[in-house]
Amino acid sequence: MTLEHRIADVEERLKRACERSGRTRDDMNIIAVTKYVSVASTMDVIRAGLVHVGENRWQNAQEKWHAARDLAENEGLGAAHQAIWHFIGSLQTNKVKEVVGRFSYIHSLDRVSLAAAIDKKAADLGIIVPCFLQVNVSGEDSKQGLAPEELTAFVKELSRFAHIKIEGLMTMAPYELEPEQTRPVFRGLRQLRDELNQQSATNEPVTGLSMGMSNDFEVAVEEGATWLRLGTILVGKEEE
Repeated sequence: MTLEHRIADVEERLKRACERSGRTRDDMNIIAVTKYVSVASTMDVIRAGLVHVGENRWQNAQEKWHAARDLAENEGLGAAHQAIWHFIGSLQTNKVKEVVGRFSYIHSLDRVSLAAAIDKKAADLGIIVPCFLQVNVSGEDSKQGLAPEELTAFVKELSRFAHIKIEGLMTMAPYELEPEQTRPVFRGLRQLRDELNQQSATNEPVTGLSMGMSNDFEVAVEEGATWLRLGTILVGKEEE
């Protein structure tokens, strides 16, 4: 299946999920997760209009990041068609200097030490970094993130970091052969976001929900996802 066919297939499935849940396509954004494809394939993704690009390690993203800048310059891509990078992996504090300033969004903020490192680097650069707070809704030992009951206190801690903007919440559901079984995880994240807003825990309402991947994105849409992280189903996977 070609990239164009995969995009069309995803869009059709999104359309049907929106119809089932009373949402519109404009309610959500797609992050094309390119960690399993080459630099050339990543450039094809950007040319196709999938400008939100997700990677989980700078060492793997570096060549693609530079190639995307060259692409924008050499092909005269307008601002609306230039790559916007999302860091979607677990982030170590000693790697923050590689990520902040290159990735527009971080989807894995889950501890105060990491927030402090992000804030310091962002202050040095004179920028504000939109971050998603990663919550381990499923409670799996293999998953990173805050426990749900830690979220409110963590949000209060973040109020002292002037260069971090809480963009939303993020979670990863367990891989299930039957995607419907992931629904409680996605619903749980939405409920946590709504509770934060009811408590007025932040200066501005929290709107973003980064949830849903290739296997379960339709269920995530039905439960309120605003950012979908789609890899294999959208951009494919290349064997090394």
